[in-house]
Amino acid sequence: MQATATKQIVDIKTIKGQIATKIDNAAFSSWIEPLDFSIENNVLNLVAQNQFSADYINSVFGAPLNAVAAEYGLEIALSVCGSKNKSVTVANDNVVAAYAPAPVDTHAVAFDAFIASDENAFVLSACKKVASGVVSFSPLFIYGPAGCGKTLLADCIRSASNRVVMMSGAQFVSEFTRSLQNHTIFAFKDFCRNCDTFILDDVQALSGKRASSEEFLQLIVDLRSAGKNIVLTSSCAPNNLSGFDRRAQSLLASGLVADVVAPNANVKRTMLVRGGVSVNVADEIASRIANDGHAIAGVANKIKTYSELMGCDVDINVANRLLADTLQKFKTPIAMVKAMCEKLGVSYDAICGSGRARSLVVARQIMMVVLKNATTLSLAEIGSYVGGRDHASVLYAIRQIEKQQACDLLLTAQINQLISECK
Repeated sequence: MQATATKQIVDIKTIKGQIATKIDNAAFSSWIEPLDFSIENNVLNLVAQNQFSADYINSVFGAPLNAVAAEYGLEIALSVCGSKNKSVTVANDNVVAAYAPAPVDTHAVAFDAFIASDENAFVLSACKKVASGVVSFSPLFIYGPAGCGKTLLADCIRSASNRVVMMSGAQFVSEFTRSLQNHTIFAFKDFCRNCDTFILDDVQALSGKRASSEEFLQLIVDLRSAGKNIVLTSSCAPNNLSGFDRRAQSLLASGLVADVVAPNANVKRTMLVRGGVSVNVADEIASRIANDGHAIAGVANKIKTYSELMGCDVDINVANRLLADTLQKFKTPIAMVKAMCEKLGVSYDAICGSGRARSLVVARQIMMVVLKNATTLSLAEIGSYVGGRDHASVLYAIRQIEKQQACDLLLTAQINQLISECK
């Protein structure tokens, strides 16, 4: 009896070691190591702490687990702690018809809908290249502030490409979770991979969603290995994504990273005119609207709707009254800092706090440089708007950023854009 027990312990250790060679170290430590292993009647019993863990292990690691068990002539039984009778068979079937994606809006959008400034010519060309066929740079990672046109570019690529799968980050999380619950995870995997171009809008929505992020990263690896096009959009660059480890950030940045600059005055004017606003009114109000495509579209819709309902043209006097809550009168230093917080993906409270995280420190330093170039504030006054820093701290921060600008063109472009928005 003792010999049998000893043999079982040795077998389980050996089996676990074999499984560890087939699964990433981090994934093994997070998902497989915590399982309770036992062998009974030629069945390798694995007990998970909860149903979600069981479903995820079943979907993601089912193949390697089955392969290792088969080497020892065993079958797999995966169950949940406290409910041994409710076992989850490790699936190896793959029924595509079992998964039905949620309906999405598929209206066609031409690239002409995106009004490109000189700064956005590069990212627009990259998007057109992706839409024309297989490219050498994959994934194409597009980032920029809210309202700069990231989703519009993604829609343009979808409309101009064949066999496209496009979803938002939030939708990916929802569909992945639903497929786990409905036991259609393999069909969901097939759906995402059965395309020539895969587009995920708002990657940052996966932050903190560990299981969804792991599945997404494996999807990126598989698609790229198969020579498929991948397009990702985000509110910030890969190395600034919170909730993603260094390995994930490196993978997302391994293709082509391109930023989208917020609309400038000329782009805003063109958008307003296209939206039905008269040229005279567009000229007057373009510089007083936030550099946000959503806000610009809202202004155009409001003017157009007012004209249709009231049966009259909207001149500048009517526009000023109609848009009194929208048009910017002047920009205070605090308003500039808050606007930059949104663009840089940090909170205003954190910037004004004592936090020393690298992302916060760099954001503060960038803001100091922008305020120095966009305003006539003294260094001491600039420090007072970014958390009460003294003259010496502001001077040191500015010198640090200026050194980086000498060898970082992306940082220089980002700072120049922020300066133009604050002036």
